[in-house]
Amino acid sequence: MSNRLDYNQIAPAGVKALGGVYGYILQSGLPPVLVELVYLRISQINNCAYCLDMHTRDLLKKGQRIEKIALVQAWREAGPLFDERERAALAWAETVTRVAETGVPDDAYEVARAQFSDRELTDLTIAIGLMNAYNRMAISFRNTPQAALET
Repeated sequence: MSNRLDYNQIAPAGVKALGGVYGYILQSGLPPVLVELVYLRISQINNCAYCLDMHTRDLLKKGQRIEKIALVQAWREAGPLFDERERAALAWAETVTRVAETGVPDDAYEVARAQFSDRELTDLTIAIGLMNAYNRMAISFRNTPQAALET
């Protein structure tokens, strides 16, 4: 598969704006590993090969065990591998990513609200929206995963 176009070159101001949101999330105070786990889960839901590759590599660089990374998709069955905040963040990421199907029900909000302050939950939701935007860009324009370039 080859790239359809290079949106970084075509719309640098738009890409820079997304980067500004990314920078905001980095300084938000949310734990970096938690954010990366959420980014990976969203990318799994959206089947974004480019982002799956990138977030897996980023989690490995952050010292996460391969067993935990491999089980992000099945986090509900992974026992104590994911702590309560990670579980709440992953559940929130799933329901917000699938908003057209879920409507983000009250019970999902209550679970997330029990683990995160108003500010954290707002920032987490911004991060979820950002990763969904990045996934859509990468999928639509066929960004090639780094792993495919290394073969």
